Amino acid sequence: MTARRLPALTAAALVLAQIAYPLTEGAGRDRVTVVVVLLSAATALAHAATTRGLRFAAGLLLIVSGLGLAAEILGTASGFPFGCYAYASGRLGPAVAGVPLVVPLAWTGGLYPVWVVAGRLYSRARLRIPMTAVGAVGWDLFLDPQMVADGRWTWCAAAPGLPGLPEIPWTNYLGWLVLAALMAALLELLARRSPVTTGTTAVPTAVFLWTWLGSTLAHAAFLDLPASAPYGFLGMGILGMPLVSGFRPKACRK
Repeated sequence: MTARRLPALTAAALVLAQIAYPLTEGAGRDRVTVVVVLLSAATALAHAATTRGLRFAAGLLLIVSGLGLAAEILGTASGFPFGCYAYASGRLGPAVAGVPLVVPLAWTGGLYPVWVVAGRLYSRARLRIPMTAVGAVGWDLFLDPQMVADGRWTWCAAAPGLPGLPEIPWTNYLGWLVLAALMAALLELLARRSPVTTGTTAVPTAVFLWTWLGSTLAHAAFLDLPASAPYGFLGMGILGMPLVSGFRPKACRK
């Protein structure tokens, strides 16, 4: 097995693990959740390493998971920047300051495909950065309702939520937008020093499409989350619909 095949293999395993998610419950579903996160982060880091080098992959992990962990620790302690919330104890493995360590890895696994797709669609950083942030919020429109429904974290903020999702305050999505924009801006700086040397964007693009369309189907048909299905579809669709329609700028970053 060559290193170039690793992202495709981990992506295939990720899809299988996500298919297993609605077929499990209780502690078994918690274990599947951890596996999904680990495989999504492994896919992102493996693709980053094979296309841009180990230094870029390490920077990706430091920027996204590092900032994600710091924001989650601050958020659970103070309610800023997402709102008041708390993680369930012992559900997702080891934790630091009440934040399961898989959570910052989920940031890396989820943000990277969005960032890659934004890079395929938009040639200018001033568009890539906000579109990455918007796409990340779209991903969270799937993630948060699913995890809250399974009791992995709970919200105590008084701010209202979206229609059909009142338990998740709007401040959560604002926090995601700001933090994801910061991550995307830092990744832009890192990418300029680590240009693509080999490979394609096929694997993270496939992961993005699977997350977008597969989550829409799962929420609507298998997880009993009909409200989050259209929200997530539209949120990630801000990138997904131009992608599948064949939209391409004159200059495209691989």
